[in-house]
Amino acid sequence: MDFIKYELNGELTQDCPSELFERKNGIVYGTVKHGTYYSNTCRTERPYSILLPPSYDGIKKFPVMYFQHGIFGDENCMINDAENHFIEITGNLCAEGSASEMIIVFGHMYASDNPDLKPGFDEVSIAPYDNFINELINDLMPYIQENYCTLTGRENTAVCGFSMGGRESLYIGLQRSDLFSYIGAIAPAPGLVSSEDKMMKHKGMLKTEDMKFLHKDMLPRLMMICCGTQDGVVGKFPENYHKIFNDNKVSHLWFEIDKADHNAMAIRTGLLHFVQRIFR
Repeated sequence: MDFIKYELNGELTQDCPSELFERKNGIVYGTVKHGTYYSNTCRTERPYSILLPPSYDGIKKFPVMYFQHGIFGDENCMINDAENHFIEITGNLCAEGSASEMIIVFGHMYASDNPDLKPGFDEVSIAPYDNFINELINDLMPYIQENYCTLTGRENTAVCGFSMGGRESLYIGLQRSDLFSYIGAIAPAPGLVSSEDKMMKHKGMLKTEDMKFLHKDMLPRLMMICCGTQDGVVGKFPENYHKIFNDNKVSHLWFEIDKADHNAMAIRTGLLHFVQRIFR
């Protein structure tokens, strides 16, 4: 993949280069907009944020990445946190030719039809996150495709996320590789398989032996998993996913980010390595 400028150093990489954080003279950056759509899954209006590329003119079509937030987050938390640098990283990479222009959609991942249910650390409170696969595929994606100039098809569609969003992105990618050709998980949370952390026991969404692509004839072009070496929240659970995929002979890219915790350093570095590998 000779188009990649910021290559990995084996399986251990450093923080995203600081040169990508800065807004530079002469570069036009993307625009963030917010909106709502009706969700049949949740039976209510649902919010989203969207980062449109600088050349978006309502005519030219672009590939789409759907990026999922962590537990207790919402459609604004990833793009509004200036330390994540979504706008700057994607803009600078595209300007130097290291990434393709794309639309990035940030949904509200807590897909519940019960307005009184809130996120928490128990099976009932976690379940709406697992339900986001239905919200995404049946409601959010059709709305985005109808209302924005998007390229469609799995080769033009990516799913990625951080923490709980990383866990759900892996699940969505494994179940629906017929829709997503690029899958990213930055510090994915436990619970994809049966496990226990300091917060709760996770029943598991899949059995270990089922951690494979459901559509065996439609494998993704990329599945990426990464985590900080000092992550004090998800710890070694991402590495455990990596080992399960190895045991199951599932092709994927795995790396660790030196000195990163469960924080913006992990997000922006994961974003760097994912964005320059998709839609090329």
